[in-house]
Amino acid sequence: MDFEAQKFIADNVRAIPRSGIRDFFDIVQGMKDVISLGVGEPDFVTPWHIREAAIYALERGRTGYTSNLGLLKLREAISVSIEKHFHVSYDPKNEILIAVGVSEAMDIAFRAVINPGDEVIYHEPCYVSYSPSISLTHGVPVAVACRAEDGFSVSAEAIEKVITAKSKVLVLNFPTNPTGGTMTKSELQKIADLAKKHNLLVITDEIYSELTFEGDHISIASLPGMKERTIFLHGFSKAYAMTGFRIGYACGPAEIIEAMMRIHQYSMLCASIISQEAALEAIQHGEADTSEMRDQYRVRRNYIVNALNEMGLKCHLPRGSFYAFPCIRSTGLTSKEFAVQLLESEKVACVPGSAFGASGEGYLRCCFATALDKIEEAAERMARFTARLKQGK
Repeated sequence: MDFEAQKFIADNVRAIPRSGIRDFFDIVQGMKDVISLGVGEPDFVTPWHIREAAIYALERGRTGYTSNLGLLKLREAISVSIEKHFHVSYDPKNEILIAVGVSEAMDIAFRAVINPGDEVIYHEPCYVSYSPSISLTHGVPVAVACRAEDGFSVSAEAIEKVITAKSKVLVLNFPTNPTGGTMTKSELQKIADLAKKHNLLVITDEIYSELTFEGDHISIASLPGMKERTIFLHGFSKAYAMTGFRIGYACGPAEIIEAMMRIHQYSMLCASIISQEAALEAIQHGEADTSEMRDQYRVRRNYIVNALNEMGLKCHLPRGSFYAFPCIRSTGLTSKEFAVQLLESEKVACVPGSAFGASGEGYLRCCFATALDKIEEAAERMARFTARLKQGK
């Protein structure tokens, strides 16, 4: 009998689509002179003192396992930082877990709390992994669409409309990838009241919190009665330009962190000790680096948003993250058609909005975590492309 490998793949895995981001960038591979506004990765090199901490850890022979929860001194530093910046207190001994990036932290959070058939509510457009990660736990993803007119924030009213007896978890991500949407304290308070009313667990992904350009970032975990029903996720990739170090963390009730640790210990065991040593240096001495990068992102944001609006692609001003999310519906093209044609004709790579869920159709994600001169050149090329589209109508 011939062996058919496809038949052995689990049904829920077979049903998961490839990442719309990676799928699109397969097209980019091999093309020359492409300006990429695509992958959400800082163009800054990890600050030297952070890299030096990793080197020094190697020189000291710090190459073994750590506790499954992570280095205690790193968890202690995270506890101090969270209390200072987010106004929430976590016990570093049993309420903080170091993970291999926020992606792993999100995955094990879902696996720790979702039973088959549980509904998980999240707002969309959103990061590409949320819905597939929910499906992998045999949960049911329930999307709530956000609108550009509202700055891509999400309302308690919209969330409440999709709540059922099976609703168990609410996922928030502010500032948001791909829209740059943020939330006010009053809006978050309404959602917190809703979570308590319907007994929902909240998972909040705040990886872009340091990259907030206007106003203060507020964590829902800091609101009254929310710490005990919230899993707070954060990491080092965006604020400290440490994507390759793969360090994230989860904070929450000790019972849930214990459950997450059990999954973590049998899959990842622990995050890299070298990366954890670098993360310790970052969180203790990297605030000035983050501030400098944020200031440069703000300049780039202002430039690209103005340029997009001038070329006729209506774009709201993102209040956080490093993404612009212009509307391309006026061109008559789908998001993917626009992105592919732009790439082929002008060699500018952006991600189709449809990669971030159905409500992202009609938009384009433009990452401004790249040098200003490249953004300026990309904007000129995009303006030529959109001008030709208008002439063709």
